[in-house]
Amino acid sequence: MAAKSTKYNVVMLIDDNEIDNLINQKMIEASNIADNIFTHTGARSAIEFLKNVEKMSVGEKSFLPDLIFLDIDMPLMDGFQFLEEFEKLSDKVKGHCRIVMLTSSINPQDLSKAKKSTFVKKYINKPLTQENLEKLEV
Repeated sequence: MAAKSTKYNVVMLIDDNEIDNLINQKMIEASNIADNIFTHTGARSAIEFLKNVEKMSVGEKSFLPDLIFLDIDMPLMDGFQFLEEFEKLSDKVKGHCRIVMLTSSINPQDLSKAKKSTFVKKYINKPLTQENLEKLEV
C-alpha cells in the first residue's frame, strides 16, 4: 500500500463524546496523516483555543489545525454555532483551517446547512473510517 501523500501538521477533533474522540484519534493515528492531534469535548473550548493560537502564531510551525473534524450535536455550543464563531476569526485562521463535519446526524437539514457553509469542505457520517481518511481530499 502506498504511503499517504497528504500529511497534516495539526488535526483537531471537536466532539462532546469522549469515546468518539478517542476512537477517531486512534483512527487518525493509525492512518498516519497527522503529526499532532488536538481533541476538544466542547466547541467553545475549541474556539477559545483557536483565538489563543491566532494571537500567538509563532514561527512557521503553527498550532493552527490544518483540518478540523466537527460534530454537530453538542451541548452549550453546537457545530453550527461553532461555525458562526469561526466566521469571526481572522482570515489567516479561516484560510488555514479546513472543516469536515463528522456527525451521527442523518437529518437532511443538517447536511444542507453544512453544505451552505463556505468553511465546511466535507460531510461525513460517524464513525470515521480508514476509507474516509484515505479519500479525504480537503
